[in-house]
Amino acid sequence: MSAAVLEITARTSAADRLADFARVTTDDVDEAAEQVGRIFCPHDLKPIRPRGPGFSARHNCAAFDGFSINYVAYGGSVSIDPGCLERFFLVQVPLTGTARIRAGVGEIDAAPGRAASLLSPTIPTRMMWNDCAQAILLLDRRMVEQRAASLSGRAAGPVEFDAAIDLDAPAGQALRTSVAELMRLAERLGPSGRLSPVAMADWREVLLDHLLNGQRHGLSDAIRRFSGQAERLPRALRAARDHLAENAGEPLDLAQLACASGIGVRALQLGFRRHFGVSISEMLLDMRLAALHARLAQASPDVSITEIAFDLGFTHLGRMAGAYREKFGETPSATLRRRMS
Repeated sequence: MSAAVLEITARTSAADRLADFARVTTDDVDEAAEQVGRIFCPHDLKPIRPRGPGFSARHNCAAFDGFSINYVAYGGSVSIDPGCLERFFLVQVPLTGTARIRAGVGEIDAAPGRAASLLSPTIPTRMMWNDCAQAILLLDRRMVEQRAASLSGRAAGPVEFDAAIDLDAPAGQALRTSVAELMRLAERLGPSGRLSPVAMADWREVLLDHLLNGQRHGLSDAIRRFSGQAERLPRALRAARDHLAENAGEPLDLAQLACASGIGVRALQLGFRRHFGVSISEMLLDMRLAALHARLAQASPDVSITEIAFDLGFTHLGRMAGAYREKFGETPSATLRRRMS
């Protein structure tokens, strides 16, 4: 197949990405800057060669809780100057064309299969796109910074990434694969579809792991050191977690739990918060919900949800049902009905 045919095929396939989520389709530069700016952030947008090939802009956006997947394409050559993004991080994976991106003092020549970019909210950015279409992953700034803080053992604050992503490196390949999978998932769900809270949380975990453990940033060394400490200290915390799991149906006794782990109650409480990211009560609730879900998924038709819930230590059925729905995206009775159908 000729290079020209390959290019046409790539353009056709890219033009269809997230087509049901169209937000901006225009040939007017000012309209594109205004409408795309509403979705991302205000920016200057200018054709580099006004007398060259005609300008066009397209932006399709599928939004989730804490992140979104976008398809953005510009026809012709354009300069884009958003300054500092402020509210979010952007992963930009080229699909067609090329882009030169200046983030701070560094420059990236982004091209399909070779290099992508990761823009941090506090680093000023300028870009030139040449007949370029990109899959763009947007992640909420607060979400990323709070996770970086918990991983590094520090107070939440700005996180600044190296802007270049090597798509030939394992970490870059993994990130590109997840971006592509998320785009396909959004297309399959369509605008009226939804992710369950569990699936949403799983995707957040995957994306945060790709960024904070796969890409270089200002807290990478702190996270590595803190992780090393976590491998030594949590022997006691793992013992406490195991004891909690084995006795999940029993009333929580912190003194007994501390005795089983060999550390004091306060150290236990702080350790759970720091190393597991949840309180002891929150972990116990999660264990009980998981056990309830497993029991219902295997239950006989005449089972009593109330009896199983009480057996697992739940005393307030209304709160239990709300927490169950938040975790699994359905009520306990819906889980049981699926088992019976």
